[in-house]
Amino acid sequence: MIRNCIDTEVTRILEIINKAAVAYQDAIPSDCFHLPYMNLDELLKEINSGVVFWAWEEAGIIVGVMGIQQSKDAMLIRHAYVDPAYQGKGIGSNLLSFLLKQSVGTILVGTWSAAHWAIRLYQRHGFNLVSEVEKNQLLDTYWTISPRQQEVSVVLCQKKMI
Repeated sequence: MIRNCIDTEVTRILEIINKAAVAYQDAIPSDCFHLPYMNLDELLKEINSGVVFWAWEEAGIIVGVMGIQQSKDAMLIRHAYVDPAYQGKGIGSNLLSFLLKQSVGTILVGTWSAAHWAIRLYQRHGFNLVSEVEKNQLLDTYWTISPRQQEVSVVLCQKKMI
């Protein structure tokens, strides 16, 4: 079942993000990877900046999360993670499909350039990689990340009409 996350589920959201982010360890340069991948203050800052989390729930337990954030004139897909014990079952794909149905206009997602599995997921859902120049412009406009993270990231875009 897909549903909106509530305030009391922040700890579970954080747990899923940090468990699932371990899969990115080889895709993220060592100077950018750290554990925990995200701390509570960082997560709360994301939520306070407008990231709305949606959950995939099985038997009353959240096993996947994906955020969406309106930023200027685009919708951003943020923090898409599935508990490793539940990966490979289409949960991320279902969450993404659900969020895409809620959105129109320009939808953007950023990820690590070496996270080929994530890039393929977004491409299967109609996203296209943007050029290096456009990537840098989009990251400067819609995200607040370090120059190093910008260097090793990609942005994918989907434009949906009403």
